[in-house]
Amino acid sequence: MKHRLLTLLSMIILMVLPALCFAKADLTIAVDSPPKTMNPHGYNSDANLSYMSNFFDGLLQRAPKDGKLMPALATEWERIDELTWKFILRQGVKFHNGNDFNAADVKFTFERMKDPEYSKFLNIANSIASIETPDDFTIIFKTVKPIPWFAETMHQNFIVDKESSEGRESGDYNTRAIGTGAYKFVEWAKGSYIKLEANADYWEGAPFFKNVEIKPITEDATRFAAIAARQADLLSGVPIPMIDRISKTPTIEVVSRAARRCIYMDIGNKEGTPFADLRVRKAIAMAINEDEIVKTIMRGQATPTAQVPDIATIGYEPSLKRLPFDPEAAKALLKDAGYPEGFPITIAGPNDRYINDKQICEAVAKYLAKIGLKVTLDVKPKSIFFDELASNKHMFYLIGWMDGSYDFGRSAEMLLHTVDPEKGMGTYNGAMYSDPTLDKMIIDSASILDRAERGKALQAINKKSVEDLAWIPLHYQQDIYAIQKGSGLNFIPRPDRWIVLKEITKK
Repeated sequence: MKHRLLTLLSMIILMVLPALCFAKADLTIAVDSPPKTMNPHGYNSDANLSYMSNFFDGLLQRAPKDGKLMPALATEWERIDELTWKFILRQGVKFHNGNDFNAADVKFTFERMKDPEYSKFLNIANSIASIETPDDFTIIFKTVKPIPWFAETMHQNFIVDKESSEGRESGDYNTRAIGTGAYKFVEWAKGSYIKLEANADYWEGAPFFKNVEIKPITEDATRFAAIAARQADLLSGVPIPMIDRISKTPTIEVVSRAARRCIYMDIGNKEGTPFADLRVRKAIAMAINEDEIVKTIMRGQATPTAQVPDIATIGYEPSLKRLPFDPEAAKALLKDAGYPEGFPITIAGPNDRYINDKQICEAVAKYLAKIGLKVTLDVKPKSIFFDELASNKHMFYLIGWMDGSYDFGRSAEMLLHTVDPEKGMGTYNGAMYSDPTLDKMIIDSASILDRAERGKALQAINKKSVEDLAWIPLHYQQDIYAIQKGSGLNFIPRPDRWIVLKEITKK
């Protein structure tokens, strides 16, 4: 009897031991946004893509320091002509379930991305006219129109396994990731944690940390408490109101880098509204004290800008300058435009998407009221706000943008071009801005194959958008992280704000 009890106890210990081993992660990270899904195409946001980058690979990837495009599941790529792209695939790669990776998986992935039941990446997927697989490791895309930034998106179009994905129920597909990435999915306790295990057979080599736990903590004070109490080794999304306190905590090191995301006020120019007059749009821009916003609301953790694309994006124009803050000149412009007593204006925006988004909207409301506009503030959760943008409800609102392709042509097609669903243009042009000259410039730029010539064309589009007040850029955010001092973590913040675990090591 005693022998049987000992045997049973030994069996229990063997069963529980793996769980106990994983209970203490080698690396614990607290982040400010939870994943929405484990379907790599189910939610097109930086936060979700950050998680997916650990489970999945794209055909290409981006360097952590400068965002340079590099090989991943594809080793070579080229633009054959205006409509044709060719990729040579990496051999010997396996999915986490043991299946071999080949061209059939890539073809299946992009075809599934056209299905709105599974995908929010319809823009890039529907731009593909056909996919050819001459052999197991060559794939040729034909696009419906010239897309010079096609390859530039291939780091975030993650590849799934055709064999196992075809028959999986959507519930399982959305909650359990199976990719080729540096980390394997272990467990997702929604609202609590995500556990990952290193892929020992990863094609780039096994990552440094074997077991990792990511804790999404949306509440600022609780997230700070996690790093302060040493419950996390690394914290992303350091709360700006607490930046001084965190910086003075002796056990914590603050690391930051200028973000690529621009925060701006989108504004329409619809005929029959005050916004149709350039003088009105200019008056609104000159009424906003961006330097004060950066100093008081952003606590210095932002950089004022005159344009939406950042310096790393093709099309950035270094000569552009912000309009001066001049409320009196703004009032004069309104008077010249026929609005000496102002007019009613609604300022819309999210209150839980960008750093201090609600407070920025409140500040803009204060500034516009000072030049005589009758302001209504309409801020709400992002889940409601973005649905309203899709129905073009607002003509003036706060929004943020970072182009994952590093190409302003893609931004211009989606944000500036006149809304045209049939052509796939103006997808995120919620304020319904429209200018035929700008539309033609955007279309013409897509056919330019020479990179230098294309850069000049995109700079011209950028410059015209600023001169015409197609939007009112405010600032680039600052990405701020906190690390446990003495942890030895070697962590380089990425320009896209993703947390890519294979890039984190110990010194």
